[in-house]
Amino acid sequence: MRFVFLGAGAIGSALGGLLAQRGSEVLLIARGDHARSVMANGVTVRCPDTRSTVHVPTVTGPDQVRLTDRDVLVLTTKTHQAEAAVEQWADVPVHDRDGTVLGSAAELLPIFTALNGVASEEIALRYFERVFAVCVWFPTVMTEPGEVIVRTLPPRGIFHVGRYGVSSDPAADTKLVASIGEEWAAAEFQVIRSEDVLRWKYRKLLANVGNVLQALLGDTAGAEDLRRAAEDECREIFASAGIAFAGDEESQAAWGALSIEPVPGEPAQLGSSSWQSLVRGHSTIETSYLNGEIALIARRIGRSAPLNAKLTALARRAAREGLRPGSLGVEDLRAHLGRV
Repeated sequence: MRFVFLGAGAIGSALGGLLAQRGSEVLLIARGDHARSVMANGVTVRCPDTRSTVHVPTVTGPDQVRLTDRDVLVLTTKTHQAEAAVEQWADVPVHDRDGTVLGSAAELLPIFTALNGVASEEIALRYFERVFAVCVWFPTVMTEPGEVIVRTLPPRGIFHVGRYGVSSDPAADTKLVASIGEEWAAAEFQVIRSEDVLRWKYRKLLANVGNVLQALLGDTAGAEDLRRAAEDECREIFASAGIAFAGDEESQAAWGALSIEPVPGEPAQLGSSSWQSLVRGHSTIETSYLNGEIALIARRIGRSAPLNAKLTALARRAAREGLRPGSLGVEDLRAHLGRV
């Protein structure tokens, strides 16, 4: 197998780099300064206990790639970037070992949606026959091109994986996930096959609704009640919509094996993916698929999620105006939310 990481930012570069270090065949699809740095110097992966630079094959688009029927696509963009990536790769031809074109990527290759939120699976399924949902529990940060920070000791990350949509060959899917689990285990990752992986993705979504506070405030001290309020609103909407998600004890049992530790030379607390978007000056942010997802679910059932909706709008504005984490103080945020 070759793992082709579509949108290799923090998650894709860290996962791909650590897999390549242990001998897996990996291809990173990256962009901008990060792509140029990795192509020139390799990707540096810094962990609490190790630091390594790995030279991983890296390209910037499908015109530079010859896909084969051995490839596994792993989507690691932000959710708001997912559709563009999926559409870009869906019709890329897939070859056999003799160079004969067998069909397109969408027809033949599995795609694993390893990103936050619960929308990317439907996006991928519009194009691809074989979609596997992945709940990612793998704290990583990228603030500089060519370098990613992994904040865990072994196991480095935990991934719940399951087929999305009805499978025509469940046995083949089970075999594929098992094979990936074995190969990723060599790089100190845990892959857990799940028949109901969306329960885990909704649980991760609940955990992610607080990301926006760090993105806006930088230091979230004094905003604990706002996080709880956003999470409580999320739980209420899930209950009203009949959405099942892994409970607190269940998720602690599954994810409690991860030990998050400081990385030498870095602050003890590093930011979420939303925080990273503002730090890097991106004009878009994934919050519309996190807090905004809660607002969407609420509207579908005739309810409202005013706190999560307001947080979504503030995050959009921050990205649009080029604001950095800490541009708002806690009291300013309270005023914007009407919670003074």
